[in-house]
Amino acid sequence: MQSPRPIQSPLSGAGYFFRGLSLAMEPGTRRFVLFPLLINIVLFGTAFGFVLSQLDVWISGWMDKLPSWLDWLSYVLWPLIAIAVLVTFSYIFSTIANWIAAPFNGLLAEHLEAKLTGNKAPDASIATVMKDLPRIMHREWVKLKYYLPKAIGLLILLWIPAIGQTLGPVLWFLFSAWMMTIQYADYPFDNHKVPFPAMRDALKQKRGKSLSFGSLVMLCTMTPILNLFVMPVAVCGATAMWVDNYRNQYRNY
Repeated sequence: MQSPRPIQSPLSGAGYFFRGLSLAMEPGTRRFVLFPLLINIVLFGTAFGFVLSQLDVWISGWMDKLPSWLDWLSYVLWPLIAIAVLVTFSYIFSTIANWIAAPFNGLLAEHLEAKLTGNKAPDASIATVMKDLPRIMHREWVKLKYYLPKAIGLLILLWIPAIGQTLGPVLWFLFSAWMMTIQYADYPFDNHKVPFPAMRDALKQKRGKSLSFGSLVMLCTMTPILNLFVMPVAVCGATAMWVDNYRNQYRNY
């Protein structure tokens, strides 16, 4: 058994993201980072390029639906709508990538937790990954069911003239940041079989930390080049956050 690392004072949510960047590049972690990284590069490298090429066309069509008396707001609304579009597609691409990479993200979280706590690393065989696949996919489906009703409500809000196009992008970003935290924090929580409602409530108790972590993940996911690398970094950051803030609370799971 390796020696555990010295206990650190809990960081801010943003601090855990940057800690995840450092952890993802450490020896012993890099081999578990490789597959999620390749998935992210392939998906975001193709899909995000398409979105950026069509962004101006989509927003111009949306702006045409504004009442004429709101034309003076176009310079303010254009960047807000651009943010809403980028946030929407970033989360969609991120969700697809995480469905594909979920077994490997869980494995990365499991091995990194063992490294951070000094416990014995679990079995990393393909057979072990395949055995856990039904449970992992079910958990991804639970997260999607949590997301869809709220996302549909916010999408409807975005189509309401004036109010939706000003307030909607802000609410959409905050909700997407929250969902990014849920998405990545779920890997270490699920490794310990913590039920989804219990995980959600635990993250709500530290809402500021959760939102600051998710906001930084969301910003990186929206940013070309950075979005190619964000998935394994976010998994590592969320795992470090679990070890420092939640692991002792759920030892009995």
